[in-house]
Amino acid sequence: MNDEMDGPRRPHVVCVPLPAQGHINPMLKLAKLLHLSGFYITFVHTKFNFDRLVKSNGPNSLKGLQDFRFETISDGLPPQNQRGILDLPDLCRAIPVEGLCSFRQLIAKLVSSTHVPPVTCILSDGVMGFTLKVAQELNIPEFMLFTPSACGMLGYLNLQELEKRGYFPLRDDKNLYDGYLETEIDWIPAMRGIRLKDLPTFFRTSNSSDTMFHYNIDSVNNATKAKGIILNTFEDLEAEVLEAIRIKYPKLYPIGPLQMLLKQLSNSENQLGSIDLNLWKEDDRCITWMDQRDKGSVVYVNFGSLVIMTAKQLTEFAWGLTNSKYHFLWVIRPNLVDCGADVISNDEFVRESEGRGLILGWCPQEKVLGHPSVGGFLTHCGWNSTLESVCEGVPMACWPFFAEQQTNCFYASKKWKVGMEIESDVNREQVERLVRELMGGEKGKEMRNMAVEWKKKAQAATSLGGSSYNNYCNLVLQLKQVNNASEPYVK
Repeated sequence: MNDEMDGPRRPHVVCVPLPAQGHINPMLKLAKLLHLSGFYITFVHTKFNFDRLVKSNGPNSLKGLQDFRFETISDGLPPQNQRGILDLPDLCRAIPVEGLCSFRQLIAKLVSSTHVPPVTCILSDGVMGFTLKVAQELNIPEFMLFTPSACGMLGYLNLQELEKRGYFPLRDDKNLYDGYLETEIDWIPAMRGIRLKDLPTFFRTSNSSDTMFHYNIDSVNNATKAKGIILNTFEDLEAEVLEAIRIKYPKLYPIGPLQMLLKQLSNSENQLGSIDLNLWKEDDRCITWMDQRDKGSVVYVNFGSLVIMTAKQLTEFAWGLTNSKYHFLWVIRPNLVDCGADVISNDEFVRESEGRGLILGWCPQEKVLGHPSVGGFLTHCGWNSTLESVCEGVPMACWPFFAEQQTNCFYASKKWKVGMEIESDVNREQVERLVRELMGGEKGKEMRNMAVEWKKKAQAATSLGGSSYNNYCNLVLQLKQVNNASEPYVK
C-alpha cells in the first residue's frame, strides 16, 4: 500500500454517472463531498466523454488528484454516434451489455491494484443499474444517486401503474394532441392535481415495447437492491413526495441542494475546484457583460445540455425575447438546433437586439444565476437548473421538453410558486408576455419572493443541523460502516 493511502482501510468509492452533462454534474458534486469527508474517489467516464472532456478543457483537465482519479468504460456505441437526445434509446440498449463487460473489467483491475485502496463501495447513477451485477458478483455494497427531483422520481415509480391502468401504450398517437394528456390523475396521493401531461414523458408512445419506458421501469425496480438511495433535494421542498418514495426505498438520503452542501463543507484550501467536467468549454465573458447591467435586469436563457428545438421555435424565442425589451443572456449550444446560426444572425434580429442581448455557446451557470443582474431564468426545467435557480432565489419561465422536466414545471408553477409555464407550441407573443411578467409584473414579484423563501429553506437544510446536512452525515456514517464491516477485497 502506498504511503499516501492514509492506511489500508481508507474507504474507496467508485462513482459511475450516466454519460450526460445533467447526470455528471450532481455525481461530481457528491464525489467531491465524499472526498472532503475522507473517501478515496474513482470517477468513471465513458471513453467517448473522456475524450470529449479532454478536447473541450485541455489535456490536463482530467489529471485529477492522487486520491481523486478518473477511469473509463465503454458505452457500446460506435464512434460516429453523436450521443444526443435522439440517441438515448441506442445508449439504453448498448450500455447494459457493453458497459457491463467494460465495468466488470475496470473493477477487477481496481481490486487487483496495489496502487489504490480496496474498493469498498460503488456509487452509481440510478439509471446505470448494470453496475449492480458487478457489485453483487464481488460482494461490494452499492448505493445509488438518482438525479431527478423527488417529484420526478415519484413519477417514474408510477410508470408501471400507468401501464396497469391502461394509460400506456397510447391507443393512438393523436392522443398527444387531442387533449387526452390533460386527463387528471387522482390515484397518486402525494401528487394531487397532476395531469398525464405533467408526468415523465416516456409513456407518451403507442409502442408497447418502447425502450425508454421499460428502461426507466427496470431502473427504479432494480434500485431496491441497492444499500441506499440518494436524492439531490431537501425535505422542506418535497416532504410529501419523499414520504411516498420511502415506501419503496426506506433507506433514502435527500442531501440537496448538493451545490449548497458542497459550499458549506468546502474550504478555500481544498484542491477540488480544479476538477471541472463540462462537456462544452465555458465562456466566462458573460460575467463581465453582466457586471455592466443593473440589478435584476437580465433574463438568463438556457435550455440545458440535451434539449433540441426547431428553427421555428428558436425564431419565436428570439423575437419574444427581443420584443420584451429586456436584456438577455442566451446560451445556444452548438447542437441545440439545426441552422440556429441563421436565426440569430438575421440582420433584423441583430439590429433589434443590439446592446441588449449576449449569445454564448456555454457558460458557468451557477455563477450566472448567482449574479445580481439576473432577474429571471427562462429554462427547460431540468432538475439541476431548477434547483440551482431555487438556490439563488431566481424565478423561472419554464419550457419543459422531455423526461421529468414536465413534472418539475408542474411543481415549480403549481406547488412551489416560483415558475410559470410556456406552452410547448411556443409563439413570440407568449414569450414576450411571460418575460415581461417574469421580470416586472406582479406575478413575477410574487414568484421572486417565494424563490427567496425557498432559498432560505435550502440554506437551512444544508447548514449545520439541517435536514440535508444530517442526512449527509448519516450517509457518510453508513458508507464508513459498510467499509469497516466488509472484508478487504483480495488483491
